[in-house]
Amino acid sequence: MAFSVVLHPAFLLAVLSLRTSRSEVLEEPLPLIPEIHKVSFQLKLQEVNLEWTVPALTHEELNMIFQIEISRLNISNIIWVENYSTTVKRKEAVRWNWTSDIPLECVTHFIRIRALVEDTKSLPKSSWGNWSSWKEVNAKVSVEPDKSLIFPKDKLLEEGSNVTICLMYGQNLYNVSCKLQDEPIHGEQLDSHVSLLKLNNVVFLSDTGTNINCQAMKGPKGIFGTVLFVSKVLEEPKNFSCETRDFKTLDCSWEPGIDTTLAWRKQRFQNYTLCESFSKRCEVSNYRNSYTWQITEGSQEIYNFTLTAENQLRKRSVNINFNLTHRVHPKAPQDVTLKIIGATKANMTWKVHSHGNDYTLLCQVKLQNGGEVIREHNVSAHMSANYLFSDLDPDTKYKAFVRCASANHFWKWSDWTQKEFSTPEAAPSQALDVWREVWSENGRRVVTLFWKPLLKSQANGKIISYNIVVENEAKPTESEHYSVWAPALSTNLSLDLQPYKIRITANNSMGASPESLMVLSNDSGHEVQEKTIKGIKDAFNISWEPVSGDTMGYVVDWCAHSQDQRCDLQWKNLGPNTTSTTITSDDFKPGVRYNFRIFERSAEHQARLVEKQRGYTQELAPSVNPKVEVPYSTPNSFVLRWPDYDSDFQAGFIKGYLVYVKSKEMQCNQHWERTLLPDHSVLCKYDINGSETKTLTVENLQPESLYEFFVTPYTSAGPGPNETFTKVTTPDARSHMLLQIILPMTLCILLSIIVCYWKSQWVKEKCYPDIPNPYKSSILSLIKSKKNPHLIMNVKDCIPDVLEVINKAEGSKTQSGKLHIEDVPTKPPIVPTEKDSSGPVSCIFFENFTYDQSAFDSGSHGLVPGPLKDTAHQLGLLAPPNKFQNVLEKDYMKPLVESPTEETSLIYVSQLASPMCGDKDTLATNPPMPVHGSEYKRQMVVPGSFASPSLKENNSLTSTILLGQGEQ
Repeated sequence: MAFSVVLHPAFLLAVLSLRTSRSEVLEEPLPLIPEIHKVSFQLKLQEVNLEWTVPALTHEELNMIFQIEISRLNISNIIWVENYSTTVKRKEAVRWNWTSDIPLECVTHFIRIRALVEDTKSLPKSSWGNWSSWKEVNAKVSVEPDKSLIFPKDKLLEEGSNVTICLMYGQNLYNVSCKLQDEPIHGEQLDSHVSLLKLNNVVFLSDTGTNINCQAMKGPKGIFGTVLFVSKVLEEPKNFSCETRDFKTLDCSWEPGIDTTLAWRKQRFQNYTLCESFSKRCEVSNYRNSYTWQITEGSQEIYNFTLTAENQLRKRSVNINFNLTHRVHPKAPQDVTLKIIGATKANMTWKVHSHGNDYTLLCQVKLQNGGEVIREHNVSAHMSANYLFSDLDPDTKYKAFVRCASANHFWKWSDWTQKEFSTPEAAPSQALDVWREVWSENGRRVVTLFWKPLLKSQANGKIISYNIVVENEAKPTESEHYSVWAPALSTNLSLDLQPYKIRITANNSMGASPESLMVLSNDSGHEVQEKTIKGIKDAFNISWEPVSGDTMGYVVDWCAHSQDQRCDLQWKNLGPNTTSTTITSDDFKPGVRYNFRIFERSAEHQARLVEKQRGYTQELAPSVNPKVEVPYSTPNSFVLRWPDYDSDFQAGFIKGYLVYVKSKEMQCNQHWERTLLPDHSVLCKYDINGSETKTLTVENLQPESLYEFFVTPYTSAGPGPNETFTKVTTPDARSHMLLQIILPMTLCILLSIIVCYWKSQWVKEKCYPDIPNPYKSSILSLIKSKKNPHLIMNVKDCIPDVLEVINKAEGSKTQSGKLHIEDVPTKPPIVPTEKDSSGPVSCIFFENFTYDQSAFDSGSHGLVPGPLKDTAHQLGLLAPPNKFQNVLEKDYMKPLVESPTEETSLIYVSQLASPMCGDKDTLATNPPMPVHGSEYKRQMVVPGSFASPSLKENNSLTSTILLGQGEQ
């Protein structure tokens, strides 16, 4: 009993505890564990598709959150965690997609899911449920040991995106390297035979793709790779707009942006789709930038368009909405006509496209002349309109334009419609601007008339000619008429010094212009001093002092200074109160001098010169150096001259000349500037201030020295061009003095030669006659002047050419006989010398140059009897002929007179060697024969003191005459 009492409470307690526990279990929701049914993948898109269900779901719909984990290589390497919220329906699978960053062919992935109830209204809030089991995603491919694979193949992606390239290579390949177009890229090793190449922010290189080439450094050689097709980013259409021109169609247009087309049809050009939301219509455009939308009449006024651009990678859209009546772009006006009214008016009419009487257009009219718009006006139009152009220029071509737009809601102007027309001619409306240039020639005035062409608006037509009327004021009834045909703008007139009135008019087909009057007075005017001015850029500032107070104005004329007298004269008219002006011209050039003249115009149309001015817009350095000559030089100086250098026609005002002289030893004189050249030679510079001085004497030089000089002008812009130095050598001082002596002597000798040539016959007879006469010989006359008759040979008792006479002193007997050569002494004759003229024998020799050498050499010669000391063959030439004058000037005759006791002989040796006179019996056994062909030469008397030494046998013998001291 006690046991039952104890057991019953225990049993009740156990039952109660079991009921409590069962109640708690029934109150907890069943666990919601997802169950993965299907895992698929798209390798080209690198996308994994997942499907699962929740088997324990008891509600028809339940908002749940699924947490998805993805691991790579193994389940512990989780690479992706994502919470996915969705509404789960009972007995329906949940679908989810995931895109891998690396190709699925390279590695195995694992996926698992757990759930959480998000809808707290249906079930109490709970925590995450249990994970589903891991599901393997295996798209990995196997690789042969000597092969390699690369993924993805021909990947299409946008510029700026990231991509991972997977390399798979067999177990026999190692150290694989890759290049992107020639640039090395470095990879990440995923396992021993799988590498990943990560490329970030890829760029567009070519529409044909970007190449990736790989090669294994170890193992079988071979190149493998892939192509990345990088597309430019698709842009949304710009400036999308729609408008109507006729309320029947809507013309929609846009700017398509960058073309994303790729080669080999990897991506075609983006297409454009136009959708209207109110009508639910969509149209695909066949054009890349426009589409024409057909309007259903009366259907709607408000439109809402969406334009979508799409390619394989993305879509871009833009939207507009508008009222049709606010997008009206009218067509161009038509049937435009112009009616000319006179020379200055024209009326234009046109028609417009009507859209009902209530629709008003605003039309714009403009007028062009020479491409420039000169008038614009607005005109309202319903069906047609017109406009009158007035104040037109005669003989002018115009273009008239008209366009229209909606007057109520302006959108766009229509296209222009244009019409050309021309106005007729009219008489010129403006007088000519005339000027003149006057100069004197042969006592008359030459007048050149100039005039400027009329402007087109002044000519009112084509100018045909210019009429000139010249009227002499002294004879006003007489006038001369001239016609100058266009396009001439000047003419010349030759007038006397009388005052004249000149009237000039321009003429076209409709009449003449107002006349221009010019008066030429007989006053030649006065000379004015020329002033120098300085220009600025392309202009000159001219100013002057007024001369009189009754002037009607001033005229400034100018032209370029040139060596040609004619120039392109220009002028400018100024008012009476003007005393300065600025002259500008596009023709002004640097380095050109311009001459200006200012004239005062009087009320009588006369012009009087007021001032002259000259100047340059910009002075330049001289372009030409003078040609320098050296007209005179001395041992210590030389003169430089350049007289032909014209300083008035240079590129600036010549301020002076720089003279450079250099020499290695030269020292610079006073006023010369010393400069040292790079070759260490001294250079002396002298500045000649002033353009008029064109000569310089360089002094204090050394004789017989070489100097170099160079002369260049200079302006305010600098000196002239650098040129080579000219060399000059100073003469020798002695030669200079000798020249002063020789020059007068040369003149005297030349004068003597002229006189001798004039008296040549007299000189010939006196000095060298053809047949000399001893009694007329000038030389013998000099001997006679010594008053010694014994000096003259007497040949009366001798046979010519065979005579030999011997005179002995007192007490001697003359002997004649045969004389052998052996008996003749071999001692040479004693002849006095210059120091001792009183020797034992004094002789005078007459030399005969015409003997025959061959005759003497043959042994036939005259034998000399008597006391002669030597034979004839031992006597030589005593003195040359050019010494005769000096011989005669000395007193060699004196020993002949003062020594009568000495033996003196006169011997004549024939040139033919004939026997002596009075001794025919003693002739040689073989008398010599005369030698033919010897010409007789004059004989000269020579003092015996000039006897030559004895001749040898082979010497030429000379036929002589010896004059002794004794009686002849």
